[in-house]
Amino acid sequence: MLHPMSLTDSMFLTLEARQRPMHVGGLHLYRPPADASPDYVQTLFRQLSTVSEIAPLFRKRPARSLSTAGQWAWENDEHFDIEHHVRHNALPKPGRVLELLSLCSRLHSTTLDRNRPLWEAHLIEGLDDGRFAVYFKVHHALLDGIAASRLLQSVLSTDPDERDQPPPWAARLPKPRPVAESVALTSDRTLLDLPVSALKSALSLASEAAGLPRVLATTLRRGIREESSSVSFSAPKTIFNVPITGSRRFAAQSWPIARIRRVGRASRTTLNDVVLAMCSGALRTYLDTLDQLPEAPLIAMVPVALSPRDLNREGGNAVGAVMCNLGTHLPDAGERLASVHQSMTDGKDALSTMTPLQILAMSALGTGPLLLQSIPGLQNFARPPFNLIISNVPGPRKTLYLNGARLEGVYPLSIPFDGQALNITCATYHSDLAFGLTGCRRSVPHLQRLLGYLDEALSDLEKAVGVE
Repeated sequence: MLHPMSLTDSMFLTLEARQRPMHVGGLHLYRPPADASPDYVQTLFRQLSTVSEIAPLFRKRPARSLSTAGQWAWENDEHFDIEHHVRHNALPKPGRVLELLSLCSRLHSTTLDRNRPLWEAHLIEGLDDGRFAVYFKVHHALLDGIAASRLLQSVLSTDPDERDQPPPWAARLPKPRPVAESVALTSDRTLLDLPVSALKSALSLASEAAGLPRVLATTLRRGIREESSSVSFSAPKTIFNVPITGSRRFAAQSWPIARIRRVGRASRTTLNDVVLAMCSGALRTYLDTLDQLPEAPLIAMVPVALSPRDLNREGGNAVGAVMCNLGTHLPDAGERLASVHQSMTDGKDALSTMTPLQILAMSALGTGPLLLQSIPGLQNFARPPFNLIISNVPGPRKTLYLNGARLEGVYPLSIPFDGQALNITCATYHSDLAFGLTGCRRSVPHLQRLLGYLDEALSDLEKAVGVE
């Protein structure tokens, strides 16, 4: 039986191509319990891959036919094969994190089989320090990044002694909680959902649309003046704003949240401001070493969630996009942080004067050109709407366990687009903030060097604000 697919979900299937896989992913790093037997990982794999009944969500596969008028729909996979979806991998020696990231890069490069449910889970062993990992990827038409992350985390426990925990795809699990709009979105979800959501809202709330012409004029005027808003006309052309291939390179590393918060407190800026300033410093160094640093500052699209206080009203939430001036033209780390803070403050102030509908519409206007980047050759002529996407996703604050194995790291993998060859997504877990860098393998050379540059950028910020 076919079930209609939403317009937003079907867009991810329609836009997908070999050079644009439309799945998100997550890498979880675990340390086995102290009393783990030598065959602990093999036993865990058997538990994950021998499930009596699969949850309906994980049995859905895309389909279209004459009965759907050629539109995408969901149907149940009557020939579900769990061995295709749950796989066991081992790293080659020496089993460093470098080999793990290399494997995840390859796994994230391949498209999911549309004849089957659109997800895969890979249990990976062979790390030289005894840890193991789980790489999970799911098509954006099935789940967005936050929903997938929450679903995976929902089966984990805060009790290190709990055992026999069911996998996320087990039918007895409750449905994942809906993602609240008050939580910052992963960048890939925001980019394509905003235009569709804005259209739906405009049709159902036509009365609010009366103020859109005024808001549109103000937004465009701010963009032309190179002031922070949902629209930018000042992003320079960089090596990131080119056509991409389907091959990916992934790099990841965590930093203590306490270090980042200390910089924020000393400079009276937010944690997100400091994260953006870290990215700014790293990108400046990276592009400069390649002799590709433009004179104009890079512009990042940053999804932001506005609270009722930000909206100057008693209730309601809205998620919008702010085009942040990263200040990459400034050599001083403190000045870059101040520039980022001012840009984000101005951008959120601009959004706070709008209704949720208007925020969606203006954010769609700013991010909408990204959809046009898939047109062959357009990147060679059109100026990019922004240079890259940087997101910060909140995660669990408590230590979690899988059958006694402690979860030590959560690293997000996202979706590069044509004209946007690099994506930076951050995720908090316990006391750490993890950076997940996903890039086109050809367009973003030596991606892993950005990790070192991020560390240097944080040290430079600590020196600039006096918290060494």
